[in-house]
Amino acid sequence: MNQAIFFGLGFSSINAAQAMRENGFARIGGTVRSPEKAAQLRADDIEAVLFDGTAPGPEVKRALAEASHVVLSIAPDEGGDPVLAHHRADLAAARGLQWLCYYSTVGVYGDFGGEWIDETAPLVPRNMRSDRRVLAEQAWRDFAAERGMPLCILRLAGIYGPGRSTFDKLRAGTARRVIKPGQVFNRIHVADIARVTALAANRRLDGTFNLADDEPAPPQDVIAHAAQMIGMDVPPDLPIGTAEMTPMQRSFYRDNKRVSNQAIKQALGIELLYPTYRAGLSQILESEQ
Repeated sequence: MNQAIFFGLGFSSINAAQAMRENGFARIGGTVRSPEKAAQLRADDIEAVLFDGTAPGPEVKRALAEASHVVLSIAPDEGGDPVLAHHRADLAAARGLQWLCYYSTVGVYGDFGGEWIDETAPLVPRNMRSDRRVLAEQAWRDFAAERGMPLCILRLAGIYGPGRSTFDKLRAGTARRVIKPGQVFNRIHVADIARVTALAANRRLDGTFNLADDEPAPPQDVIAHAAQMIGMDVPPDLPIGTAEMTPMQRSFYRDNKRVSNQAIKQALGIELLYPTYRAGLSQILESEQ
């Protein structure tokens, strides 16, 4: 019986859990930080247990003992990957474990001046968060090699979906059209993350893959298109040199690249559900109605 365990039941993982349930996984479990969220997810038949990344989760060992597939969606910190730090031995002892999946980020590549890149590009991260991701990716490769099992690393672009999109920022009055000439970003709809995770799990896909949309675009274009779709005024241009930004926000604008998704589409024989931001925003608006 296939049972998936998610470390970090957040936005992407909960959507992926539902997709895996629809693709034949009889049991779904995972970790959360609070008892309140655990209770909420258990009501939805997700076997949630507590793990905050600072100490072993008291129920995690038991959950892993029955897992066939594990998806890792917790960011590394200064101490490295928290799952390996606290539950490496439990993962090593999980006899039924067949497949691992690690959600990484396209931030590991760094800046390529807007050029197209694929998985063969060198990793030259430009901030500490992405440095830690590079190290965590390798730590999971090493662990998977020790266990002799497939590991699928998905390098995710900017995640969006219902409840977490440009529409929400526009309505909240927080959307800003920060202009940096030539800047583009890839995005990925959460439904595509979910579908790819489920398909990769069923095939026990091994390797490192970008998961990004087909059409990297300037962020200000996305905001303008979303505003027009819901009949709101387009926010004014805000040159990056005058924009107040947190260090984290500014770090995103240091990286400028177009990320190819051909490898994952070829590996699974698919096209994306939402290959452009326009298609993704249309789906979100339809889901609201």
